[in-house]
Amino acid sequence: MSIKCAVQLGLPEAVGAHAGPISLPDLVSSLGLPPSKAPYLHRLLRLVAHSGFLSLHTKLNDVERYSLTPAGRFLLSDNPYNAGSLLLAVLDPVLTEPFHHMSAWFRSEKDDDDVNTTTFSSTHGGKMAWEYMATDAVFSDLFNDAMARDSCMIAELVVKEGRSAFEGVGSLVDVAGGTGNMAKAVAKAFPGMSCTVLDLPHVVSGLEDGGNNVKYVAGDMFESIPAADAVLLKVISCFLFYLIFYNLNIIFNYICNCKLIALV
Repeated sequence: MSIKCAVQLGLPEAVGAHAGPISLPDLVSSLGLPPSKAPYLHRLLRLVAHSGFLSLHTKLNDVERYSLTPAGRFLLSDNPYNAGSLLLAVLDPVLTEPFHHMSAWFRSEKDDDDVNTTTFSSTHGGKMAWEYMATDAVFSDLFNDAMARDSCMIAELVVKEGRSAFEGVGSLVDVAGGTGNMAKAVAKAFPGMSCTVLDLPHVVSGLEDGGNNVKYVAGDMFESIPAADAVLLKVISCFLFYLIFYNLNIIFNYICNCKLIALV
C-alpha cells in the first residue's frame, strides 16, 4: 500500500524529473503537499527506499536525498514498461475487498453451480468479475490498462525466449487478450501467423484490427473460442486469484473449450 500511495502522489515522476537526487523539502514542494506532512512523507520515503524503489543519499551536508533505482523507473507513468498501472489495479478496493470475505466464503454452503460461490461475486452483488467490469467503466479502464502495460513488459521476452513454442503455428487466438499488445508482439515476430484477440464486447469495442494478421473478436471465452492452431492465455498465476474470480465449473468449461478448438 505504501508503493500504491507513492504512485498516486506522483512521487516517481517528481523524483525522476529532478536534476540529481532530491531532498525532502524539495520533494514536498514538488508534490504540492502541506509542509506539515513532511515528517510523514519522510517515513513513506524510507519505506519506499527499503522496498528497493528509491536510493538514499546522505553524503552531501548529511541531508537525505533520494533518486530512483532501476526498479523505481518501472513506476514512471511514461515508461512503456510501466508497472504502476498493474499495482494500482491489483490493489484497487474492487479486487482487495473480496479478500476480507474469504473466511465467510469458506463457511458458506452454496452449491458450486451458484454464481455466488466466488468471493468476488458474493462481495459485488452476484456479479462475476467480467460482468462487474462491464458496469464499472472506471475500474474496467484501470484493469485493461494494467493488462496492456503488463503485456508490453513481457511480450518481448516471450517472443524472444519462447520463440520455439510459436514455430510452425499458423494461427493463434489470444484469449482475454485485451487491447492486443501481446498478440501484436507475436504477429510482429511471426508475420506469417494469423492472430485473433478474443475479449468481451466492452473491451474490444472501438479497437481497430492491428494490421493484416491481427483481428479482434468480441465474445465470451467460457462459451466458445475461435478456432486456431494454438491458444494463448496470459493470466496472473495465483491460486487466490482463481479462488476469488472463478468457480471450478467455469474453469472446467474454459478448458473444455480449449480442447474443442484443438480438435477442429
